[in-house]
Amino acid sequence: MQRNKVHHVSTVERVASDLGVGEALIQDLTLGLEPEDGVIWVYGANDDDGILAFTDEGIEEVKLLLEKYHRVSPSKA
Repeated sequence: MQRNKVHHVSTVERVASDLGVGEALIQDLTLGLEPEDGVIWVYGANDDDGILAFTDEGIEEVKLLLEKYHRVSPSKA
């Protein structure tokens, strides 16, 4: 049986801050990603919308997507 080895996640706000980009850009770039890519939604007791979060593998995927984005759109941040 496969077990989930994820022991922490980082919110989109944290990842955006660490990478020096806007949250909206990360959200746009990661729209097609799935939990297998390291993307999850975290819900609180009174939070119906959830918060986008990433495992370490998800953060690496975000970095790759940002590299591709900057090659295609070098003037945008």
